[in-house]
Order: sequence, then C-alpha cells, then structure tokens
Amino acid sequence: MTASGKSKSIHRHQHFVEPLMERPGYTQKPMFGAIGCYLDGKMIMVLADREDPWRGLLIATERDQHKAIQADFPKLQPHPDVVKWLYLPETEDHFETIGNKIIQLIGEGDPRFGIIPKPKKKMHKNRDY
Repeated sequence: MTASGKSKSIHRHQHFVEPLMERPGYTQKPMFGAIGCYLDGKMIMVLADREDPWRGLLIATERDQHKAIQADFPKLQPHPDVVKWLYLPETEDHFETIGNKIIQLIGEGDPRFGIIPKPKKKMHKNRDY
C-alpha cells in the first residue's frame, strides 16, 4: 500500500529484480509502458509486459558485448526494435531460469551488462513569444 492507501501495482516481471531492490544504488522508473531498471547509475534491464516484441526482458548492454553474452545465453537475440539491446521473450521455454541467471550475474557485477544512459537534453524555453 502507498501512503494514500491505494495499492501499488507490481509489474508481472518484478520478481526478477527483487534481489537487487534492497541495494542503495537500485532504482526503477516507467519507460514507454514498461519499467526501466537501474543499478549504480547504469540501466540494466527493461521489464516489458505488452504485446510482442515488448513482452519479456530487454537486457541493456553495449553491442560489443552481444557475442560474449550470447555465448552464455544463446536464447538472447537483439531486440527487433532496439537492436542495441538483447531480448528474452517470455515465451522462451527457460524464461525464468535465464532471467534469474542474468540478474545473478548483474548482481555480481558482471561488466558485460548495463549501459550508462545518455544525459537528457535540457529543454530551453523560447522567451520570444
């Protein structure tokens, strides 16, 4: 429950990141109808629960890490719309096992996972109305 007495909805894939949620450097925020997950300033994952191909886990990683990660997790493929990240669809037979292993590696500090988000551009107000 929130302070207002309303129950807070929990994302159906929230259980993957629960092992990281107690860490001081963990945050998450809404992102295009999904949830972006961050650890120590790096985006690590997006929890997606929409229609394919936005239903599963998007693993935030640099492209030069794809081959090394896919060697360990061959079921991960570049996301069809965000090809710089790897995607684990929830329809994958070993979705839970693979997702949990990835979170374990992230929690152990595996440098292959995570990206530093680009700073948002500041919006300048046009004062000449």
